Amino acid sequence: MRMKRDDGQYTVGALAKLAGVSVRTLHLYDEQGLVEPSGRSAAGYRLYGRADLLRLQQVLFYRELDVPLEEIKRLVDAPGYDNVSALRRHRRLLELKAERLSGLMVTIDRTIRALNGESDMLSDKELYEGFDDETIERYEREAQETWGGTDAYEQSRKRVRAMSKEQWAAVRERGQEITLAFADAFRSGKPADGPDALAVCSRWAEHLRAFYEPTPEMLEGLGAMYADHPDFRATYEAYAVGLADWLKAAMLAYARSLKK
Repeated sequence: MRMKRDDGQYTVGALAKLAGVSVRTLHLYDEQGLVEPSGRSAAGYRLYGRADLLRLQQVLFYRELDVPLEEIKRLVDAPGYDNVSALRRHRRLLELKAERLSGLMVTIDRTIRALNGESDMLSDKELYEGFDDETIERYEREAQETWGGTDAYEQSRKRVRAMSKEQWAAVRERGQEITLAFADAFRSGKPADGPDALAVCSRWAEHLRAFYEPTPEMLEGLGAMYADHPDFRATYEAYAVGLADWLKAAMLAYARSLKK
């Protein structure tokens, strides 16, 4: 059945059905300035046009990636925000998420077969295949490449492997929040050596203490790695083009401030 529109625009009910969200969600997005209707009917009802639909699509993609609403608003309202570039980043991040979910489904199927006696029981490691080891490995690789063989590297390995699933989830969430804060400061035009950038760097240094005790020299080396290593650079550039180089400068400025 064709959904009803008013003069080429969707009513809130029609858009809710089209997008698979509730009317209450659209009202919330309107109240928070995330997706505001571009028009009103003669009776005063909300009407959404093409641009509104595209903005809602962006918001829903970010929600699929678990980005908080307040951060989504900062992202989509940032000067120079480009839908095409954002969609490309969404696609890559969703591809990574799909790969992870596919691995989890394989692990589920293998575990069911093993529990039903249809195959050999999985090893302890195989029981957890598909869970988010990627970020754990990233931190370990970060430590290995920066100061492998040192006390800091051994600290990182031991602390990460000793974390429970709940502890690791909390650490990951905190790291994501700080990374988003870096991206927000960069998009807002904050100087890499300014007080706002240095404050976020301080949060990052504190976050790293979950893994090891970072020295100014380590922090400077990490900043260089974030920009110069292709894997880490790609991670930060996915948040905002230019963020990796800005972060390198910010970490250098913060490391130098600690030496004063």
